[in-house]
Amino acid sequence: MAGLEGMRVLELGHMVAAAYAGKLLADLGADVIKAEEPAGDAARSRGPFPGGKPDPEKSGLFLYLNTNKRGVILDLPDQNGKLERLVGWADVLIHNYPPRRMHELGLDYSRLREINPPLVMCSITPFGLTGPYRDYAAYELTIAHGGGWAWLSPNSSDRPDLPPLKAAGHQADFQAGLVAALTSVAAYFRALRSGEGEHIDVSSQEAVASLLEQNFVHFTYAGQVASRLGRRLLYPWGFFPCRDGTIFIVVAEADQWQRLMELMGNPEWAEWEIFADGYKRSENSDVLRIYIEEWTRTWTVDELFRAAQAKRICMVPVSSMASLANERQLKERGFFVEVTHPRVGRLLQPGAPYRISGGAWNITRPAPLKGQHDDEVAQMLASNNRERERAPSSRAPGGRPLEGVRVADFSWAWAGPFCGMLLAHLGAEVIKIESHTRLDLGRRLPIYPTDMEPGPNRCGYFNQWNQGKKSLLLNLRRPEAIAIAKQLISKCDVVLDNFATGVMERLGLAYEDLKKIKPDIIAASISGFGHTGPYKGYMGYGPAIVAMSGLSSLTGYVGGSPQEVGISYGDPNGGIHAAVAICAALAMRARSGRGQYIDVSLLEAMAALTPEGWMEYAMNGVEPPRIGNRDAIMAPHDCFPCAGNDEWVTIACGNDDEWRRLCAATGMPELANDQRFSDVAGRKTNEDELTALLSSWTRTRTKWEVTHLLQQAGVAAFPSMNSRDLAEDVHLNERGFFARLPHPEVGVRTHAGVQWRLTNGPNGVHSPAPLLGQHTDWVMSELLGYEKDEIERLKRERVLY
Repeated sequence: MAGLEGMRVLELGHMVAAAYAGKLLADLGADVIKAEEPAGDAARSRGPFPGGKPDPEKSGLFLYLNTNKRGVILDLPDQNGKLERLVGWADVLIHNYPPRRMHELGLDYSRLREINPPLVMCSITPFGLTGPYRDYAAYELTIAHGGGWAWLSPNSSDRPDLPPLKAAGHQADFQAGLVAALTSVAAYFRALRSGEGEHIDVSSQEAVASLLEQNFVHFTYAGQVASRLGRRLLYPWGFFPCRDGTIFIVVAEADQWQRLMELMGNPEWAEWEIFADGYKRSENSDVLRIYIEEWTRTWTVDELFRAAQAKRICMVPVSSMASLANERQLKERGFFVEVTHPRVGRLLQPGAPYRISGGAWNITRPAPLKGQHDDEVAQMLASNNRERERAPSSRAPGGRPLEGVRVADFSWAWAGPFCGMLLAHLGAEVIKIESHTRLDLGRRLPIYPTDMEPGPNRCGYFNQWNQGKKSLLLNLRRPEAIAIAKQLISKCDVVLDNFATGVMERLGLAYEDLKKIKPDIIAASISGFGHTGPYKGYMGYGPAIVAMSGLSSLTGYVGGSPQEVGISYGDPNGGIHAAVAICAALAMRARSGRGQYIDVSLLEAMAALTPEGWMEYAMNGVEPPRIGNRDAIMAPHDCFPCAGNDEWVTIACGNDDEWRRLCAATGMPELANDQRFSDVAGRKTNEDELTALLSSWTRTRTKWEVTHLLQQAGVAAFPSMNSRDLAEDVHLNERGFFARLPHPEVGVRTHAGVQWRLTNGPNGVHSPAPLLGQHTDWVMSELLGYEKDEIERLKRERVLY
């Protein structure tokens, strides 16, 4: 049995989050039935459309999100028992209806589990199923700002007059969909072993608030509120002009600076005191930029990309959709996939966000026409007498979904540790392999409590992204340590790394080596560009991946240049995609007994989340314009200034009814009858005037006054939240989102916690990040059976070091 064949998924809802979760499972072989209301999924009206002509069967966003699914019409609330029959058929139900709508439509888990006791149901909602904001109206804009991400974007801005900027497309919804796919397949894996169902509460706001890199802990450890304004701590970093385009440069370490100077011919100015170290280069970035720009302008993008990467300097092209289509790495790895649709014909679509051995990922059919499989599914349901395959379980009910799974985590920095942390939150025992000879970058970043001396156990960055893990000291430069690593792997289910291509092979820990140790092992490797193709050895830091994926070219203010997106988004996005693939591989192994090799390219995982931009180019040969916080269809849909210093609130209206309620709530009912704004088309045509009118109103009020007033009227409004706002937020605190566990060195600090809530399992973070080597003795003695004297010898000889 290949992939997730045998897994049955019912998907309900509109737009991106539930659909992307369903797509991830469908493309791995699950049988996904997409049940649409009679009017159809709202994504059918979003586009882009061939020739710009709206057609519900030709929306590029819908076509991308719904490959491999069967489509039926389901009129909710259901009066004919069709929902109940579909629930009885399904293993997993994923939806993204808000809480009130859930109740109206009969999506009550306590009722549905009576129909199907082992059912896994995942509810994706803007703010979760509990808490003061549970019934707040929200769109993508609301969550991107409300989760604290947009506040950080664009990076290093010198324009305080411009609002915080959301990333292009539906990135917040994609991340909520990823959390839903991850938790759903993990709970399904548990159900295969135990027959135990689950109701998962996924908050989109929390999915976003869990991605803030070092910025949130900068506040909770050092009291600093990170901002999109000001200069970077590291330089050179950012966009630089070339003869024929733009290149993105990240110089993160001292040795990379030295190699850059060598590539530049060791100019005399490189020895000046003002450029002596990273902090001085940052302080004098305006001067340094002049010299670097003068040099980059003498190169073509491709020439400089190749020359820099040959010297292990992270430079990448800033891709447009057109250049992405011709990108050598993506072509050789077959990233874009031709899909033939009955109404659109042949169309290249973004492909797999990861590679899984054995052909588990595949697109075998296009997105369904509306109601295309009504008859087929009706016949199937009429004859459905399936015996559910449930193995007897030795595990106690009510545990975390991955309890009993052990992970050897060789990763460092952010992408790999983020993946490992998610697995730990799901209950896996994650053993992080560390060494004094090469401290995790996360232990070295200068984010320490203000009242303490720096130390490797005191960095907020490390303590955020390694919660729930154990730490084993193992000096992999010593052959004896490699032997110990192999012993550990023999007792693990998963091996995770994000080393540069070739490192695991040189250590004797390539997948072929691991299979000899444990034939059913699951190995996941995360890298910038993947482990095959012409760029397999190239450097690809997370922020550079955003630029190369095309997301930067889509993101920016109206009429402005491409922008970064506030965080090193390529890293956590690659990490959570890897976690989804690992959980899917565990479910596959539960049925087939076979392990898997998972190759995650940060570039491919990022390019998979630009479907609106890509489909506009693939269908019409044009590049979408940058529109800031605005929307292609809705208006108003923007971030507005409020009373106070750098205070902002988002407001979005999705239809005429919401617009009329906004007019009444703001005390401007006459605007509802103003011909300029009387319908969606008029509001878009006159959006600048509309923005000016609303800005005049919001400037005299605080962001929370605007939020509460408009939300009482049923209008999506919410502040652009900074780290302080998040840490003090009544809703996030009431939901228990934050982890505040005692740590042996830093005491109780506030960290972003778990993005989901379980009904039949423990919630929250179960342990703080480990001290360096904290669990070495336990792993060596209890897990591997070493005697105390032998452990002490290995420490003296710096094997356990």
